[in-house]
Amino acid sequence: MYHQPTAPLGGSLGWSALTAAIPLLLLFLLLGVFRVRAWIASVTGLLVATAVAVGGYGMPFGTAVAGAAEGAVFGLFPAMWIVANAIWVYRMTRGSGDFDRLREAFSRVSDDRRVQGLIIAFSFGALLEALAGFGAPVAICSAMLVALGLSAMRAVTVSMIANTVPVAWGGVGLPIITLGQVTGIPVDTLSRATAHLVPVLALFVPVLLLVVLDGARGVREVWPAAAVAGVSFAVPQYVVATFGPIQLVDIVAALASAGSVLLLTRFWQPRRSDHSARAGAEASGGGAPAPTAADATGVLTAPPRVLPAASRVDVLRAFAPYLVIIVFFTVSVVPGVKSALTAATMTFAWPGLAVRTPQDEPVALATYKFDWLATPGTVLLIAGIVTAMMLRIDARSALRAYGRTLWQLREAAGTVMAVLALAYVMNLSGQTTTLGLFLATAGSFFVVLSPLLGWFGTAVTGSDTSSNSLFGALQVSAAQGTGMPPNLAAAANTAGGVLGKMMSPQNLAIGAAAVGLAGREGEILRRVVVASAVLVPALCLLVSLQSTPVLGWLVP
Repeated sequence: MYHQPTAPLGGSLGWSALTAAIPLLLLFLLLGVFRVRAWIASVTGLLVATAVAVGGYGMPFGTAVAGAAEGAVFGLFPAMWIVANAIWVYRMTRGSGDFDRLREAFSRVSDDRRVQGLIIAFSFGALLEALAGFGAPVAICSAMLVALGLSAMRAVTVSMIANTVPVAWGGVGLPIITLGQVTGIPVDTLSRATAHLVPVLALFVPVLLLVVLDGARGVREVWPAAAVAGVSFAVPQYVVATFGPIQLVDIVAALASAGSVLLLTRFWQPRRSDHSARAGAEASGGGAPAPTAADATGVLTAPPRVLPAASRVDVLRAFAPYLVIIVFFTVSVVPGVKSALTAATMTFAWPGLAVRTPQDEPVALATYKFDWLATPGTVLLIAGIVTAMMLRIDARSALRAYGRTLWQLREAAGTVMAVLALAYVMNLSGQTTTLGLFLATAGSFFVVLSPLLGWFGTAVTGSDTSSNSLFGALQVSAAQGTGMPPNLAAAANTAGGVLGKMMSPQNLAIGAAAVGLAGREGEILRRVVVASAVLVPALCLLVSLQSTPVLGWLVP
């Protein structure tokens, strides 16, 4: 039996935290500064984390290997299982020509890439996050934006930044529900507290997306669409999070946002500029002419087809795969259906992981849950099969598309496996807990650090739910010792986590794989870190104000 220590190096929490931070610092330096390929950086980080766990924390080598193995398996299932099936659906629709019809339909709404980016990445991506999460929104939205003419690098950057504000209530409210379980605070109270933080961020994210899409000119010419998208998302998100069932928060907000922008385009279009022509000629972020031949995957860089005018039936057929996905995800979260799906879930203790927390409680990560039927990846697989039948794609073509998808994702799968193995080793050995406890010693300054702790947890694990599991109780305990309202500290953990999502190596690997940029994760990281650097200080300031009489009346 391995008991996690909190300060293994001479009883010093500071030195222990500094040592525990080495694997993560090395990982982000290799990715963002030295531009090392993601799988190499991840494997290097994993080896260093294992050395720290064994040499610094006294974790048995066999236990560390078992933890890394569980993390790697989790990287394959459910993480890559979701991505593979999402890309498969996209690949089939692109191969059949229906995605070109979809591009035409969006062009009728607006031929401006910036408006299309807001609708797809922000509104539609939020709906996917609300229903599925786990990387599916980044994978699907990035591929859609590339097919609509956006460069691969710009598409994945936009999708990563957009996949923030819906994360707090993503997966039908799972992060908030988990936070309530670990803190003992009523879920409704936590949802109301979070509603005074995250919707504020939603007002500014569409503007950041315009900056990525077209710089200052994008903000100047398309700000009405960004304002409508942000306000029509933030207001319903706040209202439903405060008064309604938390499972519907992001679903209502996403539909309201998409509908409002579509309604706006009936009466307003951005001022004509050279944007549409320039966007159509983009390469992978550099502005060079776009490739005119397919890449090694045979799909992502293929030039758009010139099709005859589409009928209403053609347009409906083009939207059908994504309508099927929405319907299937919606049905899968209906309580009765969800119970039937989860009944097939197999749960078992992972071999070789006899680990207990410093409080002598079993570690939750030591239990592996194989929810093969309830996972979003399986729902996407079923939706893909239905899509193939609706589009009359024969079995051979569908299987060939699946094989090409798996080949495209081979490097990304290795990266995600290594990243999750790294996270599991750090979490199981106690390194993550040490870092959290060290931040909690900041006294009154903890008010500022509280969102950063949530940001850090999601950046490491790739999941706001996991971040809440790791640090939710710690946040409440630290807040009680510093005079910070416990409800605010718990909400700050969730709100900080939504901004850490875009920095997660797991999400970086998924996004890069979706658009054929495997190996360029470091470049994506350098782009999204700017958005994180803008939003995180703003969130810290908001949390600080809510801890004082200035805005303290907002805390439930």
